[in-house]
Amino acid sequence: MSKDITIYDIAKDLGISPATVSRALNDHPAVNGKTKQRILATADTLGYRSNMFASNLRKQKTNTIGVIVPRLNSNFQSSVMAGMEKVANEAGYNLIISQSLEAMQKESANAKTMYDSRVDGLLVSLAYDTENIDHFKPFFDKGIPVIFYDRVAEHKQCIGIVIDNIQAAYKATTHLIENGCKDIVHISGNLKINVYADRLKGYKYALIDHNLPFKESSVITTNLSEEAGKEAAQQILEMEKLPDGIFVANDTCAATCMKKLKKAGVVVPGDIAIVGFNNDPISRVIEPNLTTVDYPGYEMGEVAVKNLITLMNHVAGQSDILITNTITVRSELIVRDSSVRKAS
Repeated sequence: MSKDITIYDIAKDLGISPATVSRALNDHPAVNGKTKQRILATADTLGYRSNMFASNLRKQKTNTIGVIVPRLNSNFQSSVMAGMEKVANEAGYNLIISQSLEAMQKESANAKTMYDSRVDGLLVSLAYDTENIDHFKPFFDKGIPVIFYDRVAEHKQCIGIVIDNIQAAYKATTHLIENGCKDIVHISGNLKINVYADRLKGYKYALIDHNLPFKESSVITTNLSEEAGKEAAQQILEMEKLPDGIFVANDTCAATCMKKLKKAGVVVPGDIAIVGFNNDPISRVIEPNLTTVDYPGYEMGEVAVKNLITLMNHVAGQSDILITNTITVRSELIVRDSSVRKAS
């Protein structure tokens, strides 16, 4: 294996000082044009690679942003990544992306790796079982900006980027009520996570505002996977009286729940109207097409990186900003056939 070429090799080849080579490679004006061209040509011929890591250590900046996501095989997270990548690249930053696989233990290990990699800032969507954020303390102590998005934690040094999950769930539930539903089941995720706790609140508020009773038995808590959708459907089929509406906290779970209900002879939306959440591609494939809440992942990714860069510049003394703890991104209800009952 050949050794890496250094500035000393280039200097020896050209018979000039290593300091001159270094200045030329860094485009220093003290080196005249012809000498600079000779140095760059020789560096290219010898196969010289700039040691960006060492250079960045000297500058106390790596131009990298760490991102920790629950899962990469998620349509929402893929959209977020695309938005992040666009803004980061335009600003001269690279992303280092890792996934927690919905486990706080792995999320903690990922955070340590990001810290040891000296990322300039960190973007995080919390794992399904994360109940405290002590593993991000080194970032807080060091003054490295951290922004949580989607699944967020409250911390005085952090910004959270979310949609108004309460309002979105309120609209989804109200839509079912306006289509004649009076007994609505809510299939939720881990209620210790902000997004699912807020969607439950929105569901409750809609029932209260329309004088419908809230029943604990109408809330089914799951991990919102495909399998969870089938299990929730079975639980619904075994109820003494079938509900006439279902509001599910994500589209994957909603789709598999709908599929199993239809297989059991339930007519959607005639017998049970269904609304999902996220506007994933599956919502447009399943029949009937699924009414859902559009969750603008691309926009959320753009907003997250823009705000993180602003924070990083602020830490570096390059900007004056007023920090807000929560940024809310717009969302909207997309009405499709799974929830609309035609008037007779």
